Amino acid sequence: MLKSPAPEAREASHLFYLSSLRRPLIDRAEGIYMWTQDGRRFIDGSSGPMVANIGHSNRNVLDAMKRQMDRATFAYRLHFENEPAEELARQLAAKLPEGLDRIFFVSGGSEATESCVKLARQWAVAIGQPSRWKVITRFPSYHGGTLGALAVTGDDALAETFAPMMQVMPTVPAPAAWRDRDNLSMEQRGTCYADMLEEKILAEGPQSVLAFIMEPVGGAATAALVAPDSYYPRIREICDRYGILLIHDEVMSGAGRTGKFLGGDHWNCKPDIVALSKGLGSGYAPLGALAAPMRLVQPLLASGGFQHGHTYAGNPLACAAGLAVLGEMDRLGLIANAAVMGELLMAELKGLAKRFPFIADVRGKGLLTGAEMVADPDTLRPIEPAKKATQRLLDLAYERGLIIYGRKVKGGVDGDNFMVAPPMIITAAQIGEIISIIGDALEVLAGELDLPVEG
Repeated sequence: MLKSPAPEAREASHLFYLSSLRRPLIDRAEGIYMWTQDGRRFIDGSSGPMVANIGHSNRNVLDAMKRQMDRATFAYRLHFENEPAEELARQLAAKLPEGLDRIFFVSGGSEATESCVKLARQWAVAIGQPSRWKVITRFPSYHGGTLGALAVTGDDALAETFAPMMQVMPTVPAPAAWRDRDNLSMEQRGTCYADMLEEKILAEGPQSVLAFIMEPVGGAATAALVAPDSYYPRIREICDRYGILLIHDEVMSGAGRTGKFLGGDHWNCKPDIVALSKGLGSGYAPLGALAAPMRLVQPLLASGGFQHGHTYAGNPLACAAGLAVLGEMDRLGLIANAAVMGELLMAELKGLAKRFPFIADVRGKGLLTGAEMVADPDTLRPIEPAKKATQRLLDLAYERGLIIYGRKVKGGVDGDNFMVAPPMIITAAQIGEIISIIGDALEVLAGELDLPVEG
């Protein structure tokens, strides 16, 4: 097999992404592993950006895609219906909370969340409530990179440059109750954080507020943040009280990753609209979806239809991939495996936190887990940003053949974390391998940055 030249020896790329950092060329991937053209093997400990839920190169999914490729790879939704889209919508609706049975397919997470917001707005206009347009979001949070999705994203680092070009929406604090130093119980804190939504609604004017968007289990902006249990029913109650739509962004937490099909299912918290992507296509094809009840969709249909759409909406090849992904989740029992392996992963991460006290919090559900690092575990003083602790940890893990994920958690400008979210096919032995590498990387990081280590 030909080997690729070392990154520094390769000619300058015509591609540009986030930075000028060059990475090795990918050769192949299978299961939880990825190989580069120079022969290195990596464990995909984050499923890419929490995408490859069923693992890489699943033969049944590839075969299903090949069968569809032999028939038709594209059919525009205004000209034709297609069987994969129809069947995927039917099967997806059966896995969602009762009533969320009207599906609109898109190509990714940003499209999905923006579609949810646009559906909500058109519904309000259609029922004679055009004064409702504000979508309250949490800070920090992440809901996508398009201008519409970015407007409801609580992340200064991503949004500041584009703020003059969009309508920035009101925010409430994300429920980081573990940080609070007060005499309240966690359940009381959860209620307090939820009540901040009501305060914001009243401050903005209830008749101007359209929706509240949240991730039931946090994504990259909060490193798998989970609110106290009391938070979720109170949020639902407040939205109902003021006639506000509750939008769940399940782009990262959905499609089985947390041990239930939706993250919100852990609390029986039913949204009015839900956004899905990432694990729905599991990296095999660009795919996302909006799900809503008929009571929201019917007024749009009666007033002329949903004034929204994308070229690849309901693409037959992408939907064939999504169908096969759902089939493999069921055949292999991957949602149940995510729950069981998630408990093991969480226990192992908590073990690392005892060994490395600068890990101040370990959190998450199922195979969507995160850990936050601080300089002082007693005061929660953050590590100096100039030390770039998160990136250094990610690099140390990468050097050892493990891919994990992380970014700043305080609006994208402060706070250090890492996320571990391997494919749902993960085994106990493979979790052990991941934890061993993270432990080695943390040991080096602690020595470089003079962070506390036990014994």
